Amino acid sequence: MSFDPTRDYPLGTRRPDLVVTLDGAPLGDVTLEAVRDGRISAREARATPDTLRRQAAIASAAGRVPLAENLERAAELALVPDAELLEIYTALRPGRSTTAQLEAWAARLDGYGAERTAAFVREAAVVYEQRGLLVRA
Repeated sequence: MSFDPTRDYPLGTRRPDLVVTLDGAPLGDVTLEAVRDGRISAREARATPDTLRRQAAIASAAGRVPLAENLERAAELALVPDAELLEIYTALRPGRSTTAQLEAWAARLDGYGAERTAAFVREAAVVYEQRGLLVRA
């Protein structure tokens, strides 16, 4: 059976077969008990890029375009290591980076396949330049 974003919401109830962990464990295996017992890691309890993209399709089909766009960006970032996400977050704070540093982060995001988020970082660099919020090199 194929995925239908107009019919398959909520995924966990209507299409649990489409919700799996990064290692392929089915949704039914992801329980608090399994996490406590160490059978499922915190990494495995995360939403996968595929699940986030399906949620984005559902949001889009319901006319919730901004939510869909946020979910698409989340799907891009789902596999970026947490430490790098925190570094990017810090770099995006006003007065923390140069244009070149933000471009370097955007290029790294491109390397992860996170083109939408990389474009966001590049847009931030332009706006920060206009508003004088960049570190002077």
